[in-house]
Amino acid sequence: MTQQISTGFRTYLNDGTANDTIGHFKLNADFLRSYAGTKPKFGFNGLGEFVFYRTYSRVKKDGAKETFLDMAIRVIEGCYEIQRLHCKKFHIPFDLDKAQKSAQEMFQRMWEFKFLPPGRGLWMMGTDFMWEKGSASLNNCAFVSTDDKIEADPAEPFCFLMDMSLLGVGVGFDTKGAGKVRIKRPDDIIKPYMISDSREGWVDSVRSLIHSFTTTNNEGSLEFDYSLIRPANAIIKGFGGKAAGPGILQELHELIKNHLTRRIGSTLSSVDITDIMNYIGRCVVAGNVRRTAEIAFGNADDFAYSSMKNPIATLNKDEVGKFYECTQKIYSSMRSEATLEDFNGSGIPEERLVPAIETWNALNHHRWASNNSVFANVGMNYDKIGEQIAANGEPGLIWLDNIRDYGRMIDGRQPGIDGRVMGTNPCCEQSLESYELCCLCETFPANHENVDDYMRTLKFAYLYAKTVTLLPTHNARTNHVMLRNRRIGLSQSGIVQAFAKFGRRKMLTEFCDAGFQEIKRWDSIYADWLCIQKSIKVTSVKPSGSVSLLAGATPGIHYPEAGTYWRTVRVAKDSVLVKILSDAGYRIEPSITDKDRTVVVYFGVTDERVQAVDEAGIWQQMANATDYQRYWADNQVSCTIKFKQNEAKEISKVLEVYEDQTKGISFLPHTGHNYPQAPYIPCTKEEVDEYNKGIRDADYSEFINEALGSKFCDGDSCELS
Repeated sequence: MTQQISTGFRTYLNDGTANDTIGHFKLNADFLRSYAGTKPKFGFNGLGEFVFYRTYSRVKKDGAKETFLDMAIRVIEGCYEIQRLHCKKFHIPFDLDKAQKSAQEMFQRMWEFKFLPPGRGLWMMGTDFMWEKGSASLNNCAFVSTDDKIEADPAEPFCFLMDMSLLGVGVGFDTKGAGKVRIKRPDDIIKPYMISDSREGWVDSVRSLIHSFTTTNNEGSLEFDYSLIRPANAIIKGFGGKAAGPGILQELHELIKNHLTRRIGSTLSSVDITDIMNYIGRCVVAGNVRRTAEIAFGNADDFAYSSMKNPIATLNKDEVGKFYECTQKIYSSMRSEATLEDFNGSGIPEERLVPAIETWNALNHHRWASNNSVFANVGMNYDKIGEQIAANGEPGLIWLDNIRDYGRMIDGRQPGIDGRVMGTNPCCEQSLESYELCCLCETFPANHENVDDYMRTLKFAYLYAKTVTLLPTHNARTNHVMLRNRRIGLSQSGIVQAFAKFGRRKMLTEFCDAGFQEIKRWDSIYADWLCIQKSIKVTSVKPSGSVSLLAGATPGIHYPEAGTYWRTVRVAKDSVLVKILSDAGYRIEPSITDKDRTVVVYFGVTDERVQAVDEAGIWQQMANATDYQRYWADNQVSCTIKFKQNEAKEISKVLEVYEDQTKGISFLPHTGHNYPQAPYIPCTKEEVDEYNKGIRDADYSEFINEALGSKFCDGDSCELS
């Protein structure tokens, strides 16, 4: 079992050698008074404000929901309190007046959407949960390798993923532990097991279950008692949101138990590892307030792994159309599981049909929980991978040697500069060692007046991310890596907007190249003051998600779906949000897929400064990604390149041309979202302008005790839905 450190993190930072005469850091009351009763300029014609209340507004102790002002105060004061206590613990000078001025400027730059902490930080920074449980919940993402001592503890990689996922952290994993753990039949003994009502209790139950099929099989089978687990919809006071009840945990236990029983006598395969991780992801997603993000990494020549999401791998070419014709009928009947009877009359032989059905069912049941990618090598043949990507958008690729031997590409090869890296987070923007977590902070260059303004913002975005590294997590192995590396990721969103505003050349040289040097300068200054290591890497480009919507920025380095479009959002029919948005004049209609429980809200968005994604080919998108890998990101650039059908044949060529200039990339077919109530529906500027004339400011004062909790994942797979 992974060693857990003490959970008294405020006590950990406060060494108790003297009375604390200052008390918790607070922003100046006169400063805050000028913001009372106001709100920032949210992005995208009301969408940004809606996203804030739906996703990041916590319930306060008095029962009211946070305004953006409340949230910003909590975040800024929590950040500077971590600094204060760190200095107190190590007897380092802390100038309260200087800190107050610094905190006020950080607040102002958040308020003006020049930068924002990650969604994790907006939700958790400054909360009691952070002080009690540590900094894991403040971090975006993590990675764990199954090659990391899995023989000694076969359950640990799975439990790490589950633990961090339940805290909202996206987790990557590899399949390098395949063939190292043998599955054994538990002895014919029943061993009662009472599950405690906590995150730790859930994780430990999975640990014990996996052990019962591996290291402790001689102790017999476990009989779980779920009676202590709180019922569904009970309020979770610490983390926030509502409990899911014991049912989803019971289902997870059954899935793992049945899977391992089928594999008794065999060793864990790459498919087994991925499936068990996906069962866990499915459980976390079903937990009502939480979303999880997973990415799996396997070998490019592992056919069993690479075909996990390809149900047609066993079919002949003339059978593929018949297979999809049948599955479309299953979808239209709102089912997610197929049977042999569904394919009566298809003429597909059973020996090829059965594995195709099993793969299709698994994909719809749990294999959707991870993006599956492969380790690539410079010089390899990309033809087969290009064909797979053209068929279903996977796998993505990372070049691990490039990650280990390069920071920014412009700085040249530096062998072993990050030599312990084993993989990346789910969106591939962070280089990560096994058990390492990372904190990313998002900047919005297009929301600045000039380069000097942006350089000033970089100081505070850096300071927020670096501050998170001062507070340990609850996991000792994670702390061993994080406190050594102090890895952070300052990101940019609205990049294509900034290209349009400042010019591409100026962005790459003055904002990116010079900006990177400015961050490194601040890293030297603050590492010296705080008596800690410089960060091993400091910059990246995350794909972004709901955070960029608050600021009115396009996500990361990606192009928008259109210059003018309807952005649809699904909301529970009985939510008070429906009345609030209806009173403000928004178009609301029943969801065509769930008329009884869900409605769809339309937001009209216009941003004609930038190209739409269907106007930017795969070569242009790849050039943007590699230029940002060259001039900005010493970690990685997360970029999902959207390709049109006539560009599919170019994928292998793109990979061959850019393999030594990038660290990771993924592709996705551009479907055009040409179906009813799609997330993005292109329309005319005149339509949006006329629509927005009838929209009034939404009054969210009624939105009490409706906190859904942050979805936390900032990737394309976890977009606002």
